[in-house]
Amino acid sequence: MSASELAGRYFDSAIDLLSEVRDKEAESVAAVGALLADTVAADGRLFACGAGHSSLVAQDVVYRAGGLAVLNLLPVPGAVGVDVVPATLGSALECVSGLADAVLETSPARSGDVLVVVSLSGRNPLPVELASGARERGLRVVGVTSVAYAHGTRSRHSSGTFLKDHCDVVLDTHVPVGDAVLEHPGVPAPFAPASTVVACALLQAAVAAATEELTARGLTPPLLRSGNVDGGHAWNERVMADNAERIFYRR
Repeated sequence: MSASELAGRYFDSAIDLLSEVRDKEAESVAAVGALLADTVAADGRLFACGAGHSSLVAQDVVYRAGGLAVLNLLPVPGAVGVDVVPATLGSALECVSGLADAVLETSPARSGDVLVVVSLSGRNPLPVELASGARERGLRVVGVTSVAYAHGTRSRHSSGTFLKDHCDVVLDTHVPVGDAVLEHPGVPAPFAPASTVVACALLQAAVAAATEELTARGLTPPLLRSGNVDGGHAWNERVMADNAERIFYRR
């Protein structure tokens, strides 16, 4: 069987985007790494949040082998992934103003912590209000988004602002409006989304930068190991016990 032309084009598009963010977002990645390292060193807590498929990116850095044990998911009920029925409910909840305040008010996040908000478009009320509400509460905010949406679409928030406007640092995915990166004659709509691949890589790069920064300061990063290697579970139990006050996914 011959190789698929479209599959090859998708890989090429994803690789091009990854190369672009590696070069153009290097300073921002380093800034996020320093922010995460500062917070870990100060015994602060780290949270990540996203709705719909953006939640996959947030979940990718939580309780992850090779990841920081103190990174927690800040869940928004009904909007974490596409497991809610109907799946369209999650999209609807992203447009409900006031939901973010309820989530933040009942969460363990506090002043001095960091919240990573992931939203490809950054145009809906939920990510905008999560970011702005977190900053009002004294948290530092990292946005993972495509800035192109701020130029190619209109905000759905009453303020007219986007997620990028309420962040201390923005990691721009450079993903085009609409997410899908391929077109083909006879296919009625663009297809093959790339946002998850790029956003996950950006956030993992930031965690790597934080690990580098902590090590440079003579500190031991609270990293998890795979539970599928010998001794992994015992290692993780020790790390999580040492950082129990900053870990909320076990409670």
